[in-house]
Amino acid sequence: MDIPASLRYARTHEWTSELEADVMTVGITDFAQDQLGDVVYVELPEEGARVAAGDAVAVVESVKTASDIYAPVAGTVKAVNADLESAPEAINEEPYGGGWLFRIAPDDASDREALLDADAYRAVCEEES
Repeated sequence: MDIPASLRYARTHEWTSELEADVMTVGITDFAQDQLGDVVYVELPEEGARVAAGDAVAVVESVKTASDIYAPVAGTVKAVNADLESAPEAINEEPYGGGWLFRIAPDDASDREALLDADAYRAVCEEES
């Protein structure tokens, strides 16, 4: 299970990158994509949408189930990964790379620090395994 130390994590299995040019990238973790199985469809949020932390903003469907994806922080969706519409399997292949879901401009950049670090997230995964 890959849990990069440079990222922050929500208990609901979303990851966020460092803040770059006032936005952070959001995706689902390696643990989450493994639990879902083969991803076959992704419904992404609208660019420009205002979201609160914990809002369901996207849906990932796999051969096993459909799962809501939650905003890890409050803010505005600035970009979505449109490549996932034709290649949703990128979430399985590169959960921390080409499988990113959306980019968000947080209302408060310090909200990211309230998310889990890699060690705390690893403990969450071990509880759920």
